[in-house]
Amino acid sequence: MKYYVIIAFLLLFFSSCNNSIEQKDLYGKWNYVKVVNADPEDITSDEELKQASPAIIFTEINDLIIEWGGKQLSKGKYKLDSKMIRYTESLEGGRTREFPFLIRKLSDNELVFQTMEKNYTLVTAIRKR
Repeated sequence: MKYYVIIAFLLLFFSSCNNSIEQKDLYGKWNYVKVVNADPEDITSDEELKQASPAIIFTEINDLIIEWGGKQLSKGKYKLDSKMIRYTESLEGGRTREFPFLIRKLSDNELVFQTMEKNYTLVTAIRKR
């Protein structure tokens, strides 16, 4: 029994030690391939994603741009804070709105992130090459 406790502790310890994400890992255009709204659960259809071709773009000068339907839906600045993308959206009249995204998974070609509200949205995106 003692060994199970030690193994469980070690598993928790190593799972909490994650590779840090660097800002350069985000650079580029990421095309959405799946969008899931949590409550009520709603998955955006493949057909709608194909027609709207939504994407999130991260630039080297900290710009973040969200596109939907061939138009810029949102633009602002971002800062990476561990696994959080701290986004400050630029609004009309010089106003801003801040909200974070949690990075759930990041590889060379796949990004999975979610909004941080109770009725969150989970997005899976593939890097455009």
